[in-house]
Amino acid sequence: MTQYPMTNNQLIGRSEAIQAIRGLIKQVAPTNISVLITGESGTGKEVVAEMIHELSPRAGKPMVTVNCGAIPEGIFESEVFGHERGSFTGAEKQRKGYFELADSGTIFMDEIGEMPLNAQVKILRILETGEFMRVGGTTSIKVNVRVIAATNRDIAAAVAKGEFRSDLYYRLKAVSINLTPLRERREDIPLLVEYFIEDFSRRINIPVPKITNDGMELLVNHYWEGNIRELKNFVESMVTLEKGRTFNRETVMRFLGPQGRYEPQLPVHITRSQDQLERELIYRTLMDLRREIWELRDMVAGFVDQNTQMEVHSSLMEEVEKEQIRRTLDQYSGNRRLTAEALGIGERTLYRKLKQYGLS
Repeated sequence: MTQYPMTNNQLIGRSEAIQAIRGLIKQVAPTNISVLITGESGTGKEVVAEMIHELSPRAGKPMVTVNCGAIPEGIFESEVFGHERGSFTGAEKQRKGYFELADSGTIFMDEIGEMPLNAQVKILRILETGEFMRVGGTTSIKVNVRVIAATNRDIAAAVAKGEFRSDLYYRLKAVSINLTPLRERREDIPLLVEYFIEDFSRRINIPVPKITNDGMELLVNHYWEGNIRELKNFVESMVTLEKGRTFNRETVMRFLGPQGRYEPQLPVHITRSQDQLERELIYRTLMDLRREIWELRDMVAGFVDQNTQMEVHSSLMEEVEKEQIRRTLDQYSGNRRLTAEALGIGERTLYRKLKQYGLS
């Protein structure tokens, strides 16, 4: 079995998509250029960021990870840029922010699409000058930090809606790396499954179980909406509960459960209801419409007033987004945490969208 560890500068897989990403990482790692990593949740964006850092001249320096969606908006600037003593209630001492902690190294800004607008201009200044001020400070601080950002959102759409600065977006995406969903590179699934089985079994000190061909076939054909993260959690649960027993088709089916989701094009049993299938068809149609809108916008650029053009585009985009949120909220029976995770946005953003579209 050929292994590709998830750390130590490697990605698991033999698909063309993974090989292309490995090649791109090797090209950009030695430089100081900003990188924007895109892809669905669970596709391994942080792994790619770590690889870029570890293959760069900054490898021996700090790599600081910031989850922009997990920091409350009110304290975002204090966390990222630091603050001076007495700059606000509770600031009893000076505090260094993430950029100072990452000085001479790399800062990985995950969920960049959740960054508050008022902080975006300061991030842009750091990218352009390497300077910033702590909250409550009066003196600029100079740092030498490489910025790698990641998102599972459509930032171009956020820019069109005024939710993300266009200048920051283009500055961050000097190089873009897009991670393909696992369901679009199924040839990588057996390698991932074997690696997760062996790695986790050794970590919990149990015999490494085998998996039969028909058991593996089920995993290869599964939809894996949560991508590599979902597959990893699934395998670790199976290894833990089966304690070294062989994973055959029956075992895998039992763990997948009655809600197991499979790629519609494959000749396998689909457990979704007709109503669910119809909603998914509507959703896919809306997503196709969104792409067509972007193409149409470019085609009519010379004939339609720019403000009118943006108004039409924005209105149609909002309808697409509203339907997407409504569908996902229904899928998770109103659970807003799961809905936000599935949509790849923060809960704060979801609450704002629910209010905006009257879905709360």
